Amino acid sequence: MEQYNVTGMSCAACSARVEKAVGKVPGVTACSVSLLTNSMGVEGTASSAAIIQAVQEAGYGASPKAAGAENPFTDVSKDAYYYDAVLWAVEQGITNGTSATTFSPDATVTRGQTAAFLWRVAKQPQADQTANPFADVTQDAYYYNAVLWAVAKEITNGTSSTTFSPDQGCTRAQIVTFLWRTNSN
Repeated sequence: MEQYNVTGMSCAACSARVEKAVGKVPGVTACSVSLLTNSMGVEGTASSAAIIQAVQEAGYGASPKAAGAENPFTDVSKDAYYYDAVLWAVEQGITNGTSATTFSPDATVTRGQTAAFLWRVAKQPQADQTANPFADVTQDAYYYNAVLWAVAKEITNGTSSTTFSPDQGCTRAQIVTFLWRTNSN
């Protein structure tokens, strides 16, 4: 059973509305919503994206819960708003820690890291282009394929025609633009 956090519920009618909306998603065989824990369990073959969309269309928010892995990070406390997101991203292979015991949740994310996160979420597809126009993106860099894929998909481009600036920090505006473009592709 896949577990989700659900936000915005304040009454039994809210949880019933979420259950009804998720129950209509093709592939869902069972859904149980808890108002007490603001959580939901879903069985079946439906995608997480379809389930989250159904919750959003019902007027609430949803996000996957981490599957229960141990938290190895001393800088990610259980009461942090990003706790489940961090463990989920690590479980999914989207990211890892900055060391075996630290995640560095307040660190700035670089352009190279952002491209790698998005590429991994997309299940690491091959880039449509193989020519690398960027002198600062070497073939041995962990983000090499991610950058080529993101540029080919028009999620991002270089900071010039020959540089990508993989170590440059991303602003909130850049990240939401990357997310929007990824979702549009």
